[in-house]
Amino acid sequence: MTVRFKLTSRTALYGAYAAIAVAAFAAAFTAATAASAVFSGGQQASAFDVLNRSRPLSALGSEQQCERYSGLPSHWRDDPKAGMVHLRGGEFVFGSKLGYEDERPAGDGKTHVGGFWIDQTDVTNAQFAAFVNATGYVSDSERQGGAVVFHTPTREEMNARDLAWWTWVKGAAWNHPTGPGSNLEGRMNQPVTMVTQADALAYARWLGRDLPGEAEWEYAGKAGHEGAELDTAPRDAHGKPTANYWQGVFPVLNTNEDGHVGLSPVGCYAANDFRLYDMIGNAWEWTRDVYTGPHQSHTNGDTAAVAPRERKHDTPMVIKGGSFLCSRDYCVRYRAASREQQEADLPASHIGFRTILRDAS
Repeated sequence: MTVRFKLTSRTALYGAYAAIAVAAFAAAFTAATAASAVFSGGQQASAFDVLNRSRPLSALGSEQQCERYSGLPSHWRDDPKAGMVHLRGGEFVFGSKLGYEDERPAGDGKTHVGGFWIDQTDVTNAQFAAFVNATGYVSDSERQGGAVVFHTPTREEMNARDLAWWTWVKGAAWNHPTGPGSNLEGRMNQPVTMVTQADALAYARWLGRDLPGEAEWEYAGKAGHEGAELDTAPRDAHGKPTANYWQGVFPVLNTNEDGHVGLSPVGCYAANDFRLYDMIGNAWEWTRDVYTGPHQSHTNGDTAAVAPRERKHDTPMVIKGGSFLCSRDYCVRYRAASREQQEADLPASHIGFRTILRDAS
């Protein structure tokens, strides 16, 4: 279903989004706020295992630490697993009964994944730049001549067209994040974005790694938990956001309660119980899996709608984790079980990735 509307005043703008929020999300998430949190313990809780002992884990988790971070993990290029942690395989509930229809578990949802190493953070601009410098790789956004970029729309733009917050910007690329003339100065510690799935796979294979499957990603994202807290906006005991997502009225008012408007450096918020940063919010993350299941309209706005008309549509793939654009009134995908579709070859400013290295079977 596509929601179309015209807005003539700021009051109408806020009212329209409130109506969308009530209609689209109230039923799906009411149960989550009433349920109690449960920690599953057992096999999942111990998945962060002894292989991580004595490894130099990234010293992140606060604003001061993430701002100082260079974007390159300790022992980068000397240690083939630099910046990664090991997770023992185990069983978990894949999906959620409290979210969208396409998140529903199959049967009881119990799913087993094997062990694997996974990046503690999203791949950064610094890491992707090292790959490009070593290989001469040319990204899809550079070959296509542009990428989809988010901006806060004006009232006039909102009245003029749907999805007014998305624009195809000629010359935008991973290394030119807002278009020609822009660069990565001051952004080397941010997630690399405007990369396609093929770009992400090329980087992963350079290091002998892969992209996670959807189940592997969600196993890491849930970090041993199986409670209703997984389906609510991430906040600490004092009510402060613990991830980079949108607070306010999307797309016109970001109250900046989490301390960041737009992308943040990696690792500004505390890690989950598997020592992984930014599994929720900041940038969506590519997986290697094709999107299947009940196909829903892109609640965060279909980026393909603003791509050049001559562009051929590619296979929709699963992206996970939500981004800085997910809000309570639009998207609601700042959750480990959340999933969205993105055309494999469409670069956008809110999608990045992390890599894994599976254990030998």
